[in-house]
Amino acid sequence: METIYITHPSFRLHEMGAEHPESPFRLEAIDKQLQQSGLAGLVRLLQAKKAADEDLLRAHSLHHIANLKQNAPLSGYYAIEPDTLLNAHTLEAAYYAAGAGIMAVDEIMTGQARRAFCAVRPPGHHACFDQAMGFCFFNNIAVATAYALEKYGLDQVVIIDFDVHHGNGTEDIFAHNDQVHMFGFYQHPFYPKARHSPPAPNMYNEPVPAGADSATIRHIVNTYWLPRLRQLKPRLLLISAGFDAHKEDNMAQLRLDEDDFAWITQQVIQATVASTQGRVVSMLEGGYDLPSLSRSVQAHLQVLVS
Repeated sequence: METIYITHPSFRLHEMGAEHPESPFRLEAIDKQLQQSGLAGLVRLLQAKKAADEDLLRAHSLHHIANLKQNAPLSGYYAIEPDTLLNAHTLEAAYYAAGAGIMAVDEIMTGQARRAFCAVRPPGHHACFDQAMGFCFFNNIAVATAYALEKYGLDQVVIIDFDVHHGNGTEDIFAHNDQVHMFGFYQHPFYPKARHSPPAPNMYNEPVPAGADSATIRHIVNTYWLPRLRQLKPRLLLISAGFDAHKEDNMAQLRLDEDDFAWITQQVIQATVASTQGRVVSMLEGGYDLPSLSRSVQAHLQVLVS
């Protein structure tokens, strides 16, 4: 079975200002890299479908959804936070970004595809049950996860988050849900500076200091992640694929490269393949240095199609 690549034109219309790092140029850089590498020809391209409110309500409050609808501007910007803004196209893009994950789950769980990469904007892993923040409006990976649990009756799924920032929104939504286990690492102290203390027993998010390199992250994966992943036997693997831990990305101070992202992807797939049968949904999160972002997505996607 093939790997699918899901995106949507609305993702290029959402923007938060000319100097904002989370820009449409991110998807343009990724597309160019995949075309030049030939990898674009190895995936089946699909256009995302729009999520319904009932899909969002599995991961968010009605108040949160209504608040975004009420404040979505017809022109200009509306600021949720100083760096998290809606323009006239943001809300539509956010609905399609969440819908991309749902579409990926359906394609994979019905046997139409084996794996999916969702090239979405806006990202999602900071969006909490009742709050948009950190460039994120709806929590795309959480919406997809909750949908998979309900629609397909899965008893166990795993979320991997290798973005440099803590996926606080995903943790907020799924803490103490024993059907969902989340594994991540993140630079600390750093945005969003929020963590359950002590963390819920289904959350394995490791803080690492600025300057942490490949050896540090691979030790975490080998020592803490892989043994637990093998024990859990998840039915579906979901990945919050942020690439801002790259050493060339000046939004943070970790020291990874594209080979590390490929290695992490390969390791978590291998550790869970017996129970997932290779089923993977990956969704774009961060990554703001365009050259390293595009190379990292290529490396990640190369593993997904292999």
